[in-house]
Amino acid sequence: MAKAGGVEKSPALGARDKICMGRNSKRTPGLLAHVIVKYVTMGYQYIPGGPDLAILMLAALVALLSSRKVDQLLAVHQNWRYWKLVVTDNVATGTIVVLLIILYLRKGRPNPIYLMQISCFRPPGILRAPHSTFLEHSKISKIFNEESLEFQRKILERCGLGQHTAFPMSFRYLPPKPSMTGAREEAELVLFSCMDELLVKSKIDPKDIGVVVVNCSTFNPTPSLSSMIVNKYKLRSNVKTFNLGGMGCSAGVIALDVAKDALLVHNNTYAVVFSTENITQNWYWGNNKPMLVSNCLFRVGGSAILLSNKPSDKRRARYRLNHLVRTHKGADDAAYHAAYQEEDGEGNVGVFLSKDIMKIASETLKLNMTALGPLVLPCTEQLRFLWNLISREIFKSEAPTYIPNFKRAFEHFCIHSGGRAVIAAVEEGLRLSSIDVEPTKMALHRFGNTSASTTWYQFQYLEGKGRINKGDRIWQIAFGSGFKCNSAVWIALRPVEPLEPLNAWSDCIMEYPVAMPDCVDI
Repeated sequence: MAKAGGVEKSPALGARDKICMGRNSKRTPGLLAHVIVKYVTMGYQYIPGGPDLAILMLAALVALLSSRKVDQLLAVHQNWRYWKLVVTDNVATGTIVVLLIILYLRKGRPNPIYLMQISCFRPPGILRAPHSTFLEHSKISKIFNEESLEFQRKILERCGLGQHTAFPMSFRYLPPKPSMTGAREEAELVLFSCMDELLVKSKIDPKDIGVVVVNCSTFNPTPSLSSMIVNKYKLRSNVKTFNLGGMGCSAGVIALDVAKDALLVHNNTYAVVFSTENITQNWYWGNNKPMLVSNCLFRVGGSAILLSNKPSDKRRARYRLNHLVRTHKGADDAAYHAAYQEEDGEGNVGVFLSKDIMKIASETLKLNMTALGPLVLPCTEQLRFLWNLISREIFKSEAPTYIPNFKRAFEHFCIHSGGRAVIAAVEEGLRLSSIDVEPTKMALHRFGNTSASTTWYQFQYLEGKGRINKGDRIWQIAFGSGFKCNSAVWIALRPVEPLEPLNAWSDCIMEYPVAMPDCVDI
């Protein structure tokens, strides 16, 4: 600054600067600061962190030292230190190149997806629905005829559900009150309970959540269920939300796939995936037997999982997502109509289950296994399968189709608890032992068919029993309308404490496993 007569003067301002100052002076002083903070906060998520930031800092340090060496080189090139500085400069340049190559390769490979925490809804005792209560309320409602009541009783005797599954509060009334208000209350009870528990276990701030995915097949109000989560927990304004409807019981893995893709785009953030089904407005109030089956199997339940793509979260994560394979047979008419929501002859809405649904599920599982096998099976199993295929197709051998031994690829299996018949079919098809399907059967017994969340109850069963060890591989298998079969493969990163208080099984894990007779008296 120039001085005149001992007084310091500022440099002259241009006309454009004066105009800008005039405009800014009319604004609220806090507005500019608010805008700056907002966009700096939004841009902060794009700053590289962890190993990437360390590599960039190291490269900058080497570059700085290299530039200083070059300055010295120009000053002393006539003396004996000349060649020493040349060598130093070349080494520094080479180091920068190597570090930048490492950074480029790291950026070319997406960060792993880590599963930090699992939370499953544990119904309060007031919602308990033993078989006797189910049949009593069905009879008192005077909606079902005697033939339908007897059919439901036989299903309950053989379905594998225990006496502690849950119905929504609206079904405690006589007659039941299946209203929109009741459906919202059921959704809020399940989703908010799971979210509250997830936040307590993970100790994260809701503002740190960047992605929310909710899947619920048959209840999709406006505003959406994902908006319900945003409003309740006051999530940030740039959170990415997704709401999946009509995807069936396999929607949990589909929602996981959506969250995975979102985390590949948005770095250094968390994603929460909710899986639930709504019973209140989707009970079948008619006498069509194929539609009555879902009444006997589906119960209140839900789950929430916390995912992260932050490299720094690896040390405290529970699992890493290794593979995800989705199979869709919707192009086949029989598969498309295997589980189909429609009206009966009297106008009552329900889900029709085809008598061929088990055959279709088996075929879809085989397609999914064919795609998953090369990713997970050891070479010996793949060679055996290939030789069996060649011998049957080329040499016309009458040898039966070789089913690879997937027990050589996985230590644990979490299979959709769709019903006793589904579990038995998968158990036989994959040649699994009773221990392998124990989590699936026990989840069906304790909580019933909770749709897309059933496999997460099985994760917590394995954790509660202390069976998860570091390096264990878990195969998550889900079936759903459409018809779909989806698989996710997880790698356990550490053992899990078996006596965690916030586990859906913590009040009953010592009572399981229980015997599941072919038929129980009601």
